Amino acid sequence: MCGRFTMALDALELQKELELGEMPLDWLPRFNIAPSQMVAVVIEPNKRDVSWMRWGLIPSWAKDIRIGSRMINARAETLEVRPAFRRAYAQRRCLILADGFYEWKRNPGKKVPAIPYHFYLNGRKPFTFAGLWEFWKSPNDEEIKSCAIITCAANPAVAAVHERMPVILGREDCWRWLEPRSTPELAKLLQPYSGEDLSLHRVSKLINRPEFDHPDCILSQEE
Repeated sequence: MCGRFTMALDALELQKELELGEMPLDWLPRFNIAPSQMVAVVIEPNKRDVSWMRWGLIPSWAKDIRIGSRMINARAETLEVRPAFRRAYAQRRCLILADGFYEWKRNPGKKVPAIPYHFYLNGRKPFTFAGLWEFWKSPNDEEIKSCAIITCAANPAVAAVHERMPVILGREDCWRWLEPRSTPELAKLLQPYSGEDLSLHRVSKLINRPEFDHPDCILSQEE
């Protein structure tokens, strides 16, 4: 799964790198984005404006907002059959902006805390996760847009730490993901990242605290 990620670039740099449209005026670099927090999302492939959504998809039929805490990730293999994601997969796909993500390495059979690692592209280049989004209205008529990150089997670089990873889309594939396409065409995009420019290093367990959002989160720690 993907439970934390980063988006540490400033708005203008990100806008230029990914050829985006309008950026939120309240943009701030983030080093420890956690579930239920707001994340930067693009839903339209032509204007490419960036907006905020809550991380943790809340299906339109949900009775309680708390279901979103269990819907931060959507498995690529089951998008067509899971009721929570099926309609969004067909009609409401999005890009979630990032420049890195965290995964935790566990030691089976040993009573020691999992070790966090930060994954990022060489040069700290930004990229996009394949995502889904939904519109939900609470019983009190509160309107919320929320999203989930799609995950797939890990590539060799990530597999040494965790068996799954977020779907990272390339520069061309990201806009294809937002366009009207058949299910077989979409499925071809939901593959493990194949680039050799994905790097990683161990980071501090401070990222286990959602409230800790600081550049120290991505600093390399000695093995």
